[in-house]
Amino acid sequence: MNNGTDLLLDARDVSIKLQGRQVLDGVSLSLRRGDIVTLIGPNGAGKTTLVRVILGLFKAQSGTVRLKPGIRIGYMPQRLSLSENMPLTVKRFLHLGGHLHHSEFMKVVDELGIEQLLKSPLQRLSGGEHQRVLLARALLRKPDLLVLDEPVQGVDVTGQAALYGLITRIRDQQGCGVLMISHDLHLVMATTDQVLCLNHHVCCSGHPESVSQHPAYLELFGAPASAELAVYTHHHDHTHDIHDGMTNGVEGDRHG
Repeated sequence: MNNGTDLLLDARDVSIKLQGRQVLDGVSLSLRRGDIVTLIGPNGAGKTTLVRVILGLFKAQSGTVRLKPGIRIGYMPQRLSLSENMPLTVKRFLHLGGHLHHSEFMKVVDELGIEQLLKSPLQRLSGGEHQRVLLARALLRKPDLLVLDEPVQGVDVTGQAALYGLITRIRDQQGCGVLMISHDLHLVMATTDQVLCLNHHVCCSGHPESVSQHPAYLELFGAPASAELAVYTHHHDHTHDIHDGMTNGVEGDRHG
């Protein structure tokens, strides 16, 4: 059972303005070791901004963010854009974070199933392969807290389910906490312990099934939800193919 010593993150009444716009207004969030907490909300709701405040990349105008002393954080960004003129293999990319013991490196490589990709250029990876490599780099930090910004970005539905299952398995094996941004609550319902529905402020929070029936959630997304049906639909400007790629890009959150 979790206790006070398991608290990894405690954010209280976080508020921030960017370019004169109130992006976060009195947002609170706590996360304990072993928990998976998912942030959902419309584009521009402040999800990515909240993560950046937690990571210390943005400074809130008011409120507090307390991390467990000595905490190790593994961060997986929404995407990584690389120039075609910068040759970088997967193996080289994974080693950029510093010296790694071979056994520890291969343990993560095997867990993510990316050994066959180590000699491949990053620019040539499919959507699912790219996300697994980014997740591997986050895990090589041996994190207490794993922070994932849209971890299934650009991955087909089958690949999404596999990645979410992998994230759950990692949490179970390593006992880390997971803070995740997702647009796909229907796929993470079985994975997530708590959902925070964000639209600049916290609209509602709790277990995924209760959040999906909450009046504030229904006001934002318009329809009742169930565990079997898609309870969060985001607007597409791309289509997925069977090889977990995308025919076109999709714009990510601006400040959220």
